[in-house]
Amino acid sequence: MEKLIEIKNLQMTYKTDSSFLSPRKEESRVLKNINLDIKKGEIVSLVGESGCGKSTLANCILKLITPQQGEILFEGKNILKFNRKETFEYRKKIQMIFQNPYSSLNPKMRIEQTLIEPLLIHKVLNKKEAIKRVEEIIELTGIAQSDLKKYPHEFSGGQRQRIAIARALILKPSFIVADEPVSALDVSICASIINLLLDLREKLNLTILFISHDLNLVRYLSNRIAVMNKGEIVEFDNTKEIFANPKDCYTQFLLSSLRQVKTF
Repeated sequence: MEKLIEIKNLQMTYKTDSSFLSPRKEESRVLKNINLDIKKGEIVSLVGESGCGKSTLANCILKLITPQQGEILFEGKNILKFNRKETFEYRKKIQMIFQNPYSSLNPKMRIEQTLIEPLLIHKVLNKKEAIKRVEEIIELTGIAQSDLKKYPHEFSGGQRQRIAIARALILKPSFIVADEPVSALDVSICASIINLLLDLREKLNLTILFISHDLNLVRYLSNRIAVMNKGEIVEFDNTKEIFANPKDCYTQFLLSSLRQVKTF
């Protein structure tokens, strides 16, 4: 299977300025020599404790922050060397589903405006074509036609996340970063959103990086799992092997604390 994303020797360090309480400038290395690949059409899950660097890695892939060292290859090209025009084109192909559907949608925009806006910004469709594209995507994501004239506050958390998913898919990206997209939702709603993502992956041939700390969840949906600890990928293997034969002691620790409850 062809690689869509390939990360090589990625390192990211945050520098903190001096202050009255901390007179010295300090450095904190949040990504340490990260090597990771994601193949076309698969779901790779990134798991680990809060603060281990999962979201920082996602932001590097999205080109929202720039690491000090390493390469991020997308379709064989290093995105860290992209100019402004190349970055603009790259962002049509890679989109993000954020953790909190309550804060990721503009409260002052109707749903129709929220979905049309990316199409107009990227100038991929005219207004008439954009409306048709919106109608196609809401059918896929389970949003009613009558909902397009409503505002985000009129929806439940699960409905808002469906809207956020529709917005992420509106430009027909090939790669989706899902940063804990169900952690703010009830368990019953969580299942429907996860099954929607799986269905969309099949229908649209999506590749997904799924970030989570829920091992039951990633076991259900992942082709491969990358385990992250203190800024390092300590283990990366197919899902069955990770659960049957964890090699790193941190992975073993995570699995030992896993509640043996089937979420789905």
